[in-house]
Amino acid sequence: METLFDNLHQTQKPLAERMRPCILSQFAGQQHLLAEGKLLRRLIQAGRVPSVIFFGPPGTGKTTLAQIIADSSNAKFVKLNAVSTGVAEVKAVMQQAKTDFELHGKKTYLLLDECHRWSKAQSDSLLGALEAGYLLLIGCTTENPSYSMTRAIVSRCTVFEFKRLSEDDIMSLLKKAITSSQGLADFNLNIDDDALKYFAAACAGDVRSALNGLELCAITTKPNIDGVIMVDKKIAAECLQQKALNLDETLYYHILSAFCKSLRGSDATAALYYANRLMAAGMQPQIIARRVIAHACEDVGLADPQAMVQACSALYALDNMGMPEGNLALTQAIVYVCQAPKDNRVVTAMSQAQDDAANHADDRIPEYLKNHTEAHKDYKYPHDFGGYVDQQYLPDSLLGRDYFPDKKTKN
Repeated sequence: METLFDNLHQTQKPLAERMRPCILSQFAGQQHLLAEGKLLRRLIQAGRVPSVIFFGPPGTGKTTLAQIIADSSNAKFVKLNAVSTGVAEVKAVMQQAKTDFELHGKKTYLLLDECHRWSKAQSDSLLGALEAGYLLLIGCTTENPSYSMTRAIVSRCTVFEFKRLSEDDIMSLLKKAITSSQGLADFNLNIDDDALKYFAAACAGDVRSALNGLELCAITTKPNIDGVIMVDKKIAAECLQQKALNLDETLYYHILSAFCKSLRGSDATAALYYANRLMAAGMQPQIIARRVIAHACEDVGLADPQAMVQACSALYALDNMGMPEGNLALTQAIVYVCQAPKDNRVVTAMSQAQDDAANHADDRIPEYLKNHTEAHKDYKYPHDFGGYVDQQYLPDSLLGRDYFPDKKTKN
């Protein structure tokens, strides 16, 4: 029976927790997984979700969807966090799951947050239960499991990638939170459109971050004489602890375009000016670093592979040092990319390869390149010929294609 204390505890939960959807129809975003006819939606509706791993950025609904799956199926639900869970605790969960299955025919879903943090020994302890089928894993992680988790676990799971929510999705959820009795309806909150748009843009697709910022606005802003809590863009930026971008949308894209063209045009002075102008207006320096990485590939490429190293190192420094020190690494990367020789064959090769892959998807592979066929004896091992030997690798239909002309090293 619900008590007064239950209601009190509910109201003390963070807004993001109170607004967490309970059924699939309330879930926002991830339409590439959950639109009508998509595999994951069909599995949920059928109550037959197997062991899965959800990976993607924080605040995109991984844990929420896991809870919805557990609630919509006739199964037990156990939630653990990989950071604080040892092998002994996992074995206890498995033993109970086996008992429940044998006595009541009920399977158990184990929701494991931060599943990439498990060691090989912890992961291996689950294998027997997963194979027997009485325990189903729903792993949630911000890291790509293909390189952050043990292969044995990943091979027994279906992997689904979550994407950042769109600004429209986040705007809709914020408006719902403002008017919902579970949300901020009691606060008489009036938030202008610019502030809402700022929340939706500045949270970078993380709905939890947007809702947390909105709640801070509501509980820390004094009502006006009419009892209304007025929230503008400046208050929103303060509650998100980010500086609001002091540029209109058109000027923002003009300056960003000028920065990119200055990188490509080898003008370090102009590139640094535009980069620092963007940061002074409130842009996160990581956004600029990501553009530098893209141009290190697109405009420098193999003319100087160290450009990519410099660019990636700048992003790493910003993430681990912050500002203002991180700006030193960013400045070095910008100057390096500007001064490096330019070669755009990486991007043109990628484009040509994508076109050929789409238009020649069923073309016949030369027999001696296939895995363990009779013709494999005809394959010429390049190292037997000093590192290079002339033989056909492409299908017949693509003979003569050369995405990187004049770059082969022949003996």
